[in-house]
Amino acid sequence: MRVAVTGGAGFIGSHLVEKLVELGNSVVVIDNMSSGSLSNLERVREKIDLKIADVKDLRTCLDVFKDVEVVYHFAANPEVRVSVTNPKIHFDENVYATFVVAEASRLSNNVRTIVFASSSTVYGDATVPTPEDSSLRPISVYGASKAAAELILHSYSHLYGIRVVVLRYANIIGPRLKHGVVYDFLMKLSKNPDVLEVLGDGRQRKSYLYIDDAIEATILAAEASKAPFEVYNVGNSDWVEVSEIAKIVSKVLGLKPRIVFTGGTKDGRGWPGDVKFMLLSIDKITSLGWRPKHSSAEAVELAARSLATELGLLKTF
Repeated sequence: MRVAVTGGAGFIGSHLVEKLVELGNSVVVIDNMSSGSLSNLERVREKIDLKIADVKDLRTCLDVFKDVEVVYHFAANPEVRVSVTNPKIHFDENVYATFVVAEASRLSNNVRTIVFASSSTVYGDATVPTPEDSSLRPISVYGASKAAAELILHSYSHLYGIRVVVLRYANIIGPRLKHGVVYDFLMKLSKNPDVLEVLGDGRQRKSYLYIDDAIEATILAAEASKAPFEVYNVGNSDWVEVSEIAKIVSKVLGLKPRIVFTGGTKDGRGWPGDVKFMLLSIDKITSLGWRPKHSSAEAVELAARSLATELGLLKTF
């Protein structure tokens, strides 16, 4: 099958590209390299078509999609905290970009399916574990941008017959990740191995899913879903506190820093718009036969070790 992956040089996107190639697909990647990297694709660079361009350009998408059956739309700005200071970035990169991808898919007359990387942040502060039919009440512009993108895709599915599979990811971590709590802690400890500052009260509790598990769920959902529009939560079945993550990351580096809880919001969040407690119900995706192979704590340790190796930190301490 000929497939396109927007944001295919990014964290989740590049792992997805590797899996799609392994499965025998012909893959074309579109990425403007704003957060992606060519190094992420080094294992499959000779086996894919790469278009370094912006998905917000309709002509580019039309050119790429002309012989594509499935579009995996993973291009986005992934930094939740950015939306607090510069919300327009998430409108441009997450909402408008999705509209262009949907419109190019419609005009191509060839794209049958769009698989969209959404986020658990669309739920906001929800009752946990949170099922797919929960209300969408995002508390960050990032979450709102993902919810808006989902609605755009829903309308295109209804009007133009494009099958859409929405994957609401919850804290996917692993090699090549360059944002989020694990990466942040590693960078902080590389600068000061004696003290680790944790934003908020440390009692924030969320699930974390290792990238290999996430990619398996992605492929399964994309292939199994037959409905015109289908939503799946993709996360872990357990969760872990930020204070515990700080200990795990420190242990991976062989350090015992003084952990200091600082900043954040009055109610202990890391920053405005941060969802303090997040655990998705994954009954729907597990009913297809998928199960996480690693717990949240195990995923954190695996991610910390792989990232520390990439950053050369294991040789430092």
